[in-house]
Amino acid sequence: MANESTSSTLSELYTEIVAEAQFVAQEQSIMRNLVRNYAITGGGKAVEVPIYAAVSAAAVNEATDLSNTAINPTSVTITASEVGVMTTLTDLARNAAPRNVAADIGRLFGEAIAKKIDTDLTALFGGFSTTVGSASTAMSAALIFQAVAKLRAAGVPGDGLNAVIHPQVAFDLKSGLTNTFANPNPGVGNEALRSGLVGQIAGVNIFETSNIADSSGNNPGTTGDYKGAVFHSDALGLAMMQDLKIETQRDASLRADEIVATAVYGVGELDDSKGCEVEADSSIQ
Repeated sequence: MANESTSSTLSELYTEIVAEAQFVAQEQSIMRNLVRNYAITGGGKAVEVPIYAAVSAAAVNEATDLSNTAINPTSVTITASEVGVMTTLTDLARNAAPRNVAADIGRLFGEAIAKKIDTDLTALFGGFSTTVGSASTAMSAALIFQAVAKLRAAGVPGDGLNAVIHPQVAFDLKSGLTNTFANPNPGVGNEALRSGLVGQIAGVNIFETSNIADSSGNNPGTTGDYKGAVFHSDALGLAMMQDLKIETQRDASLRADEIVATAVYGVGELDDSKGCEVEADSSIQ
């Protein structure tokens, strides 16, 4: 039976785990910085996000009243739920560890929460109505150009566009960019060749993350077919009720500490018109 303790050992353990976990959770999540972020306050578990339709200006004659333009926003509800991970660290394991095991646990817990947030957000890519590519199409710069063209034609601003794809299909994109005979932008190709970073294509920042399930819902994937996306930051939302929280509890009879990491948040699609699914099949899987 676990019993709470305020011992200095537990306090020091807690401080080290929290510091590492919070840092890693913020740094390891790609998606949370690419979407709209909201805070759930006021006692409820949901947030109502107002969605405004575009309005148009028109020419007017001198001394003529403007007609009223009704602005009637719709709303999207994002409801939070809890995620968590727990481990038991025995005194023997902590004392026998050759390095700082508390920092290691903090890093692992931070990575776990960051991965869960990213996985939940990338799962929304398959909900976009606008799509390019297919399960038999190799990823290429042309697919990114096509997605951008569709979004821009729909009136989506160029500023704030990002692309997120799986590393398995990013390989094909990078390989195409480093082909000096076909690459229209040698600067991007050289950067891809040097460091593996794609950089920008068509004004879009290209990010890659393994936190994307394949077409069968597996992660790690087995089919080689992945659905990434090009999207504006207004397309998706992350509503945080409780960011990463670390709690520890002493179990004296077990000579161990229970370490728990939790977060309470929700994700949702805000504006379908501002995202384009990019499906591609990897040549190396």
